[in-house]
Amino acid sequence: MGGREGENGAQTHPTVAERASRGKAARSEVRRRGHGEWEAPAPRVDPLAILQEQDKSRVPELVPIRHGRMLVSPLAFFRGAAAIMAADLADGPRTGLQVQLCGDAHLSNFGIFAAPDRRLTFAVNDFDETLPGPFEWDLKRLVASFAVAGREGGLGRKERSRVSAAVARSYREAMRSFASMRTLDLWYSRVDVDQLARSFAKQASSRDAKRLDRDLEKARTKDSLKAFAKLTHLVDGERRIVSELPLIVPLDELPDAGQRIAHETVSRLVRGYRRTLPGERRRLLERFRYVDAAHKVVGVGSVGTRAWIVLMLGRDGDDPLFLQAKEAGASVLEPYLGRSAYSNHGQRVVEGQRLMQAASDILLGWLREKSGDDGPRDFYVRQLWDQKGSAPVETMTRRLLEDYGRLCGWTLAKAHARSGDPIAIAAYLGKSGVFDAALDRFAETYADQNERDYAALEQAVKEGRVEAATGL
Repeated sequence: MGGREGENGAQTHPTVAERASRGKAARSEVRRRGHGEWEAPAPRVDPLAILQEQDKSRVPELVPIRHGRMLVSPLAFFRGAAAIMAADLADGPRTGLQVQLCGDAHLSNFGIFAAPDRRLTFAVNDFDETLPGPFEWDLKRLVASFAVAGREGGLGRKERSRVSAAVARSYREAMRSFASMRTLDLWYSRVDVDQLARSFAKQASSRDAKRLDRDLEKARTKDSLKAFAKLTHLVDGERRIVSELPLIVPLDELPDAGQRIAHETVSRLVRGYRRTLPGERRRLLERFRYVDAAHKVVGVGSVGTRAWIVLMLGRDGDDPLFLQAKEAGASVLEPYLGRSAYSNHGQRVVEGQRLMQAASDILLGWLREKSGDDGPRDFYVRQLWDQKGSAPVETMTRRLLEDYGRLCGWTLAKAHARSGDPIAIAAYLGKSGVFDAALDRFAETYADQNERDYAALEQAVKEGRVEAATGL
């Protein structure tokens, strides 16, 4: 949506009509029906080779845990296979309609969290792979994730088609709505979870409504106080993070000679991270003192990357703040879409998140650790638990999965409309269901490929070519 220079170097902006024409012109370059015509590239890079290439930069003893978590189901494999799908999309059609991509927009990377005004909101909540790129890459990954989840939930082809088409249609119709909004109204737009819950309760069964109430109440209590109670204990009168090997490894588990250096390093990094916060939030963080830190295994695809939890205390021993510092490497999209504009990948993640979310964690920042044996490492920092919650997609009925799909489609469109041109994208998508049907076909075809890739990992583990640690 950037402007262009006029005769005297002044910035001008395209009109609404010009922006719509750009979107319609893109149809001649990439037919909407064409998005449904996917087949594996020939030759296709071995998906296990892609995973093993990622493993090289990860903590070696944690890599088997990653493989084990991906073996749980085809959906779990899909969650960890963002790099594989990026390679598969790279040779496909590109509309040229750029947005800030999430880069890993599957259905489990959406969720609720507390906005700075402490109201619960729903949004995309994972940005490890964020990078500018064509809008359809995110949407294809999202719709395909619903096809994979539908299969796992036992839905038939027609039921899955209904869900997939609903996700795509919700995105398309939402983008059309955003294209007609005033700029600031679009920028501030967000999903208010309390309003969403009231609307859901009017049409849902009493059982589903009660379950949502329980899930929201659970999310509201998932904060630093809950983490404090669950993840710490008293040691010689001071709070320390509990050990849960190999998933949680406190610094005090290190050899005696390395403990002091490790604590000093983390404390120094926290001080450095403060500089990436706005002034008033630096003042807030300065009210807390560093107490303890531990390595904590997180997620599925992220397992093996360095991820630290940091305990800090404020006015007294019952005033905790838990931060998470998570390693940020190059986005899996970079080999195909170009390098990030940011030299620090932690900053890449943070800036992408701020661009895609209407309300972000007030303590979001980044840092660089320069003392590693194998070179500097980038991290982004956020609150560990800030009233976060996710949908139980594995147990959803077809109706609930469809409702959730519509919500995710709307939410992704809103995130894209903030950084891209909603008028051009809406004009490209049009009013008919042509694009929706194409995405449904793509999703089914890619779900087939995902199952083959999952089977390949199973076979590699069975033959001993890949090591997996299950049940962790």
